[in-house]
Amino acid sequence: MVVGLTGAGVPFVVVGGVAASAHGSARATDDLDVCYDTARPSLEALAPLLASWHAYPRGIEPGLPFIMDVQTLRSAPMLTLETSEGRLDLLDTIPGVGDYAACRAASESIDVSIDGRAIQFHALTLPALIRAKRAAGRRRDLDHLMELEAIAATLAKARRAARRS
Repeated sequence: MVVGLTGAGVPFVVVGGVAASAHGSARATDDLDVCYDTARPSLEALAPLLASWHAYPRGIEPGLPFIMDVQTLRSAPMLTLETSEGRLDLLDTIPGVGDYAACRAASESIDVSIDGRAIQFHALTLPALIRAKRAAGRRRDLDHLMELEAIAATLAKARRAARRS
């Protein structure tokens, strides 16, 4: 999905389990959580991409009327979708961080190779991800904090050791 979003020119920041994995978390996730830009040009790039992926709200009885368009994206601050590419959670604001602009400011560039292609995307920094998990306050997010805080402490210790060297 990251490849498709990037290829379509959709501005987004990875904010959930995939962002945690990028920082070394061992937890597996079955969806991609992103904070997306709600400016009209962004929505005009995102809506047709999601329509081509047959995006449909997760947990809603199949076959009910659903139109994936700019209006749908504008009217829903959070969409949890099943798509032909996998599960995608779209959020216009992340608790503890803010809207897309705030998430982008609290992100870092991640370089990965997917199917032999170099892909670059933005993911929340580890401190921002910790703030988001704490602010969300869901049991699974709070359970994940211990691991993320341990990773942050290990990285801080390694930075201090490197400065002393």
